[in-house]
Amino acid sequence: MYRIVRRREMADGDIILNEIEAPKIARIAQPGQFVILRASESGERIPMTMADINAKKGTITIIYHVVGRSTALFKTLQEGDYYLNVAGPLGRPTEVGKVGTAICVGGGTGLAVIYPIAKKLKSLGNRVVSIMGGRTKELVILQEEMAAVSDVLLICTDDGSLGQKALVTQLLEEALQRETPGLVVAIGPVPMMKLVSDITRPRQIKTIVSLNPIMIDGTGMCGSCRVEVGGETKLACVDGPEFDGHQVNYELLMARLSAFQAEEREALQAHGEEEMHRCRMTETEQE
Repeated sequence: MYRIVRRREMADGDIILNEIEAPKIARIAQPGQFVILRASESGERIPMTMADINAKKGTITIIYHVVGRSTALFKTLQEGDYYLNVAGPLGRPTEVGKVGTAICVGGGTGLAVIYPIAKKLKSLGNRVVSIMGGRTKELVILQEEMAAVSDVLLICTDDGSLGQKALVTQLLEEALQRETPGLVVAIGPVPMMKLVSDITRPRQIKTIVSLNPIMIDGTGMCGSCRVEVGGETKLACVDGPEFDGHQVNYELLMARLSAFQAEEREALQAHGEEEMHRCRMTETEQE
């Protein structure tokens, strides 16, 4: 059992932060790695990249967006409640070193993944330029944390409610006119990572992306998280989740990610109906 020691609702309750007691994982985990969580015996195994690791406290932090039945179940867990299982650390750590200037581009909940990488880059003595974006200001999370590990912080939103009214790719184009980075890291929606890679490819700037295909066991046995990188099949759980952004077949990745969208919507709707029924039963019992 893994206790939630801190819980924070972000973006009108749609994005949730959980700090979880997991001392064995925290002791050896590295930025870029992930864990697989399960809330209950009947729950799904859900992979989450760690947004922060505190070896001294023995905790790891995850940040998730409520998009399906399992994350809706996660949302019901409060501070002091427990996850039944947390398996990890899984995947390969972020491989970065001294690159001079690094540009970190994050969008949406991808900001939770980019933060520990930016933090590591800064700790190695690199100059870090961070570009953060979201549809609205509520979806631009971890602003203070990113500011603390960035030499330059640029923020944009689709609606102009925070920072510039622009896309992160527009700010990247502008930054590349001023900067000559040794590395670009892009994490967020797949179309965003594809566009970033398209921008950096002709400039021959090394680009890392983090992929989130459908995943089940996290050990390479099931093959459901396969992606095509450089014309070869790779498994995101053991070969990634980070890959060379210039080598990823994004069209295939997007097709695989959309394969079960209808089923996810139906499951989320069913969960909502179950919760409503449960609330009504409780009200009846109290009468």
